Amino acid sequence: MAPLIALIAGTALARLAGWAGIAALDGWHPALRVGLAVMFALTAVAHFVGQRRADLIAMVPPRLPRPDLLVTVTGVLELVGAIGLLLPATARVAAAGLGLLMLAMFPANVSAARRRLTLAGRLVTPLAQRTALQILFVAAATAISFGA
Repeated sequence: MAPLIALIAGTALARLAGWAGIAALDGWHPALRVGLAVMFALTAVAHFVGQRRADLIAMVPPRLPRPDLLVTVTGVLELVGAIGLLLPATARVAAAGLGLLMLAMFPANVSAARRRLTLAGRLVTPLAQRTALQILFVAAATAISFGA
């Protein structure tokens, strides 16, 4: 749920900044880029710290090799993508890449839900709810990729 809150709060705060006169954030499209960047910065951090990292490694489907490396690589890609979203020249490509990354990582969420794993001491998000969130997140990335 934290990624959804980060997306909504980041977008809302950026939009408020646009209304307050920050020209670069004057519109929903740039505000959504900031919200998505905040979301990915937040989720990327979990790939590198403490128990969350261990939980993410455990979420990688067992048939895939080197889950620790996969978690590290996806974390780096999320951070690079978040930065790319903040740069107008790279925002569309970054959003497209992050959308594809989310689709590629979705099987880990399915696997984790089926195996009833925990993340930060709580059961992972149930599959139906996670699927709805994933659709929302991919739709946000798609809106940035193809938006104005």
